Amino acid sequence: MKTNFYTNKKRWKWALAVIALLLIAASLWYTNRLVKSIAEQETRQVKMWAAAMEQQALMMNSTEDFFNKVSEQEQLRVELLANAYRRIIDISSNENTAIYLAIIQNNISIPLVLTDEEGSIMSSNNLPPEQEGKTTFDEEMKQAYSKFPPIKIDPGYGIVQWLYYNESLNYTELKAVLEGMIDRFMEEITLNSVGAPVIITNEDHSQILGFGNLDSIQMQDTGFVRRQLEIMADENDPLQIEFMNTGKATIFYRTSDLVEQMRYYPMIQFFVAALFILIAYLLFSYARRSEQNQVWAGMAKETAHQLGTPLSSLMGWIELLKMQEEPFVGTHEMEKDIERLQIVTDRFSKIGSVPMLEPTDVNFLIRDTMDYLQKRFSKKFEFEINLPKGELTMPLIPSLFRWVLENLTKNAIDAMGDKGKITLDLIDDGDHIHIDLSDTGKGIPKSQIKQVFNPGFTSKKRGWGLGLSLAKRIIEDYHKGKIFVKSSIVGEGTTFRITLKK
Repeated sequence: MKTNFYTNKKRWKWALAVIALLLIAASLWYTNRLVKSIAEQETRQVKMWAAAMEQQALMMNSTEDFFNKVSEQEQLRVELLANAYRRIIDISSNENTAIYLAIIQNNISIPLVLTDEEGSIMSSNNLPPEQEGKTTFDEEMKQAYSKFPPIKIDPGYGIVQWLYYNESLNYTELKAVLEGMIDRFMEEITLNSVGAPVIITNEDHSQILGFGNLDSIQMQDTGFVRRQLEIMADENDPLQIEFMNTGKATIFYRTSDLVEQMRYYPMIQFFVAALFILIAYLLFSYARRSEQNQVWAGMAKETAHQLGTPLSSLMGWIELLKMQEEPFVGTHEMEKDIERLQIVTDRFSKIGSVPMLEPTDVNFLIRDTMDYLQKRFSKKFEFEINLPKGELTMPLIPSLFRWVLENLTKNAIDAMGDKGKITLDLIDDGDHIHIDLSDTGKGIPKSQIKQVFNPGFTSKKRGWGLGLSLAKRIIEDYHKGKIFVKSSIVGEGTTFRITLKK
């Protein structure tokens, strides 16, 4: 049984498919595991970064608290200096001024400027280099000393003096250091080494103070910012910090986009592998079919060529037999057989050629073919041909279409054994015609129905299994129709259907 070839082939296909799926599954499992490991590692890094930022934020808050205490102490020192000046200049006071002079002399950091009512500088102390040597308290200096209101000193004899002061030099340097720390802290948050997207907002989240690892153009879209804040808040608890100049701030963060992309990588890998396998399968199938078509065409044309020479010789011998005084009685039948061989040769010559369809009366072609076949089979086989009345013209290749009918009929005869019935019905639905050829044979098992048109498939001990394969190619490739097993019941029979567009 040649069906074993296709059974084994099918098993090999399934085995290779299972092996391919196992390889893909193993690759996906390993890739997914690797991606998950990388994602977990980056998540740990982000958590460590967040913990470090939180500790640094606590340190910043402690530094700011210390700075605020220093500022309060500086304010008290300035007020003490102002009071010392007031006491020294106050001529009505009988107090000992030594202690006040000591306070003034011990001031080595707080900038002080004492002016009269006209703005002339009477004395100064701890001025920055750009203000040293000035004799007039001009607008530029007034702007520099505008943070604190000047202290009015009135000795009581009609002369009023003004004491201007500013933050101490130590306090200014400390403030610059703290502001630099804040700037570096903000930069470290937004440009973090772990690549985590970060958004820094004010206390009520109405203002963006900074962001990092996010597209600057998208950050101009309030909807995008709102979605990012929601995603970050769901993924991690925001960090709360307090800055000297900006007040409270909130740091929102999440894992990097790379991790999000890597989570979809196994799925993308699966689709790419599936697409590659599909394309490879289609290419190989197309190449195999093209190769088969070339083999079919080559074999058919070679067969037609080989038959041509003996046919020509036989035709010559028949003509010689006719010329004898007593013609051979079998000459007429020999001519019919030669005509039949010529038809077969014509069929083989058309395989692989450009199809030349011609208007043909389908009813006549079917009736003529089936009548020819019925005369050559046993009387135990009954033929029932049901055709519509009148002509039914369609574009066909008559010689090849006859071949299809002959192959289907011979297969039906072989399936029925010694006797049976063949029924042919032609149905015209207006757009298509359907030709159903049924037999009362042994039927086809369901497991073999899809294989009956494969080259080499046959259930007979002798035979090449090419008839149905050729029939399928003739109907589908040359007539653009369909041929298939409409129904088959084991032990009852089979129906083949040919569908052609009108």
